[in-house]
Amino acid sequence: MIERRKTRPVKVGGVVVGADAPISVQSMTNTITEDTASTVRQIKALESYDCEIVRVAVNTEPAAKSLKRIVGQVEAPLIADIHFDHRLALASLDAGVRGLRINPGNIGGKDKVREVAAACKDKGVPIRIGVNSGSLEKGVLEKNGGDFADAMVESALKHIKLLEDESFYDIKISLKSSDVLSTVRGYELLAEKVDYPFHIGITEAGTAFSGAIKSGVGLGILLYKGLGDTLRVSLSDDPVNEVIAGYHILRDLGLRTGGVRLMSCPTCGRAEIDIVNIARNFEKISARIKSDISVAIMGCVVNGPGESMHADVGIAGGKEKSVLFSGGKMVGKFDNSEILEVLLKEIESITGEKIKI
Repeated sequence: MIERRKTRPVKVGGVVVGADAPISVQSMTNTITEDTASTVRQIKALESYDCEIVRVAVNTEPAAKSLKRIVGQVEAPLIADIHFDHRLALASLDAGVRGLRINPGNIGGKDKVREVAAACKDKGVPIRIGVNSGSLEKGVLEKNGGDFADAMVESALKHIKLLEDESFYDIKISLKSSDVLSTVRGYELLAEKVDYPFHIGITEAGTAFSGAIKSGVGLGILLYKGLGDTLRVSLSDDPVNEVIAGYHILRDLGLRTGGVRLMSCPTCGRAEIDIVNIARNFEKISARIKSDISVAIMGCVVNGPGESMHADVGIAGGKEKSVLFSGGKMVGKFDNSEILEVLLKEIESITGEKIKI
């Protein structure tokens, strides 16, 4: 049983981050925010995979104007990602965003921080202090002997103080590096000093393949240690895959329920069906299934029947025909060409969900 760190709660729209709230999954659009239609389309795609919070880049005045149109067309609470220009933060708040991601140290002087904090307080909008190892303020890394973890913590504490000096405490914090161990150590150190909720992630993690592995390792360590209240899996890929990966990580640690838990054999010379493509095609379809259900797709008679019986629904592959198991019992045989169709039909029967293909 994982025991989570005790933190104060922060509300991002209707999503509570921290305290005893479920660890939320978020992503960030990669569209040009000025392109309202494309950005709305991508946010709706993220929503269809249960993305709970969406962040958008607001780096120009046209982007801030577009944001006002975007907010009215989507359901997920939006966070505006702001750097350098506090006026964009104020415009984003006026547009109706439910969170800001800023570095108080690069938003301007104390007067600018005061103005943004006052506007956030007035609208009940939290601020995430986002510290990245690649954009630390000048001199802090050298001061800490090149140690990214220590440098990120010092930077975070400095930025926290800027907001606390304005009596603003509706804060989330992230310390992100592309190095897993620096990221983990940074969060460990900061957890000893503050009780603000943590947004966790491994930044610039990589592609859908390498990035998911690195994120799984880093986030898995942090979550096992109880550190993390909301997360983003950062991938050079379709943002939808960030959401899918995030839920997989949380489910595998027992921190979220719901959705498909897929077991598929790694294949060997005994496999008598095309496990790789069947499992791959099923995984794409199953990402939208919301019911908590275990599914086994197995390729031979050695482990296939046992694993399939232990799952809610399972396929044990054979040379020409495969066997369908449901609720621990064999319920039928069918041609291998029908595997995916039969599997989905049985899942629909059990869950009552209409599965989109």
